[in-house]
Amino acid sequence: MEMPTGLSLEQQFKLQVLRDEVKHLSLEQAQEYLVEVLRQSMVKENLYKNWLKSA
Repeated sequence: MEMPTGLSLEQQFKLQVLRDEVKHLSLEQAQEYLVEVLRQSMVKENLYKNWLKSA
């Protein structure tokens, strides 16, 4: 199965909005934000893994 690697137009827009927002963060705020994004990504990955196991 081939996995798409590009972003949809909506995702590109959301990414640009995020870029604009993080430009105004301090270094400490940006570091905290990055850690939180990684945490949420890990939670999402765990949810997908558990969902696939139960399928």
